Amino acid sequence: MHVEHLLGDASLGLRLLWAEDVLLRREISGVTVTDLEDPARFVRSGEVVLSGLVWWSPDGGPGKAERFVAALKGAGAAALLAGEETHGSVPDDLVEACVRHGVPVAGVPAHVMFRAITDTVYLRQWGELSRRPALLQHALPEHVRVRLSRLLSQEAGPDALLTAAFAHLDRVVAHVFTPSGRTVAATPGAPGVAARDAVALMADGTGVTVPVESDSASPYARWLLHLRDPDSAPPRMLHEVAAVLSQCQEAAARRRPAERRAGDQLGTLLATPHPGAGAVEAALRRCGMPETGPYRVVVADAGPRRPGVSETALAELAGHVAAGAAGSGTAGSAETAGTGSNGSEAARAAASGVGDAVHCVAGAAAVGLLPDGCAFAVLAGGPDGLLGEVWPLVAACAPDVALHGGTGAHATGPEGLGGALAQARYALTSARTTAPDASRLVDATALTGLDALLTGVPADVRAAYSRTVLGPLLESDRAATAVLLSTLETFLACDGSWARTAQALHLHVNTVHYRIQRIEHFTGRDLSRLSDRLDLWAALLCR
Repeated sequence: MHVEHLLGDASLGLRLLWAEDVLLRREISGVTVTDLEDPARFVRSGEVVLSGLVWWSPDGGPGKAERFVAALKGAGAAALLAGEETHGSVPDDLVEACVRHGVPVAGVPAHVMFRAITDTVYLRQWGELSRRPALLQHALPEHVRVRLSRLLSQEAGPDALLTAAFAHLDRVVAHVFTPSGRTVAATPGAPGVAARDAVALMADGTGVTVPVESDSASPYARWLLHLRDPDSAPPRMLHEVAAVLSQCQEAAARRRPAERRAGDQLGTLLATPHPGAGAVEAALRRCGMPETGPYRVVVADAGPRRPGVSETALAELAGHVAAGAAGSGTAGSAETAGTGSNGSEAARAAASGVGDAVHCVAGAAAVGLLPDGCAFAVLAGGPDGLLGEVWPLVAACAPDVALHGGTGAHATGPEGLGGALAQARYALTSARTTAPDASRLVDATALTGLDALLTGVPADVRAAYSRTVLGPLLESDRAATAVLLSTLETFLACDGSWARTAQALHLHVNTVHYRIQRIEHFTGRDLSRLSDRLDLWAALLCR
């Protein structure tokens, strides 16, 4: 199937916005659906890319469009089909970037479902199966379809569906991963794959990866069907299996209202002063959490313009921790996810149950919203250092989102969760302060210096403290006060040494004495006293 064949399908109503004739004759190898600003690692050469353009926004639009299309060009995408529903039309920035990079682009009307396009591609691409009996036997047999339908009606998890889908083939090694490398399911006997290794497998094109389409899945929780041997099953069969997994994920999303309520109720309790250990224990039980620690509390924020994003990111993070807590500690492996013969039920639930806005993860984590809308997670167990290892993998699922997170010391029991939450929120403020435009997780226990500690103080409080302590020295429009402020910074950096300060500023030591006297006059502080020096140093750091 060529690009021009797809664009010429009248039933889809695609609107060609730009293309050259030679590009329209390019053969299509498959379809990828993505809303990542940098989709390169999920796009393979010759694929048509479908995007709802959720990643695009008017502010910074040209830069975002340039990065997106450059990634498609670098991956060898055959064409871009851009949804018109999100913004009403395809942004001019995006069309112009496609022209510059030579990537055909067409608009997808709001009423056209992406699934209709993928079905058209795959059915046309492998329609010759009916004329090739040798290949027809590799499509899903009727008894397998019946078995999968029965499992879906019984609300079976993805591990059971994956096992049933490939049971009629010999030794198929298949996994279902999330973009951050967490193993959702695997065929029996499939080797465990650590999260970082799974990301690398999908990024370097090893094997074949088929996206599982789901309208309810965020960039953090999308499912990807991966087979190490691309010849072990025909593409049409993989497409059918992915469609079954899509129904499974959508069904799971519809079963989460109770989990949402339980997670939010726990958050309300933790944000209440002195809620009582008994009430917290009961809330933990409702979330399927153990009543004894240790626990870790994590909070996350993606900014006011991205509601719900931080919650789904924490749910994915919780899935990794749940798998690590229930298994051997290799986050995201088939064994730790409970998909092998020795996996525990808690690990199995962790692997298959954590998706978008999942608020309870069996036996290992609870995710919810605090009363002010901040997302939080209470995690039980998991290897030390796992949070720091997994956070970059989760954040990379949506590179255009500055995902900030904070955590603190372990809470030994339910009574310590309130304090752990306060530490995590302080660390979250530090993450926003130190990396406003990048994703970062800060541990409150790592704030061991005064400069680091002050990053967790709210910006308004820091500004007020600096103004109060430094007073007229902040009037930098006046040359005299600017000189005094610079002298103060150098004097404190030189540990109060008159001689070293004079040397650093190329001044006579008497001049330094005079300036320090003026600083003491304006601030009311005595720079011979350690406490006053610390106050002034903190005020400088708070600017």
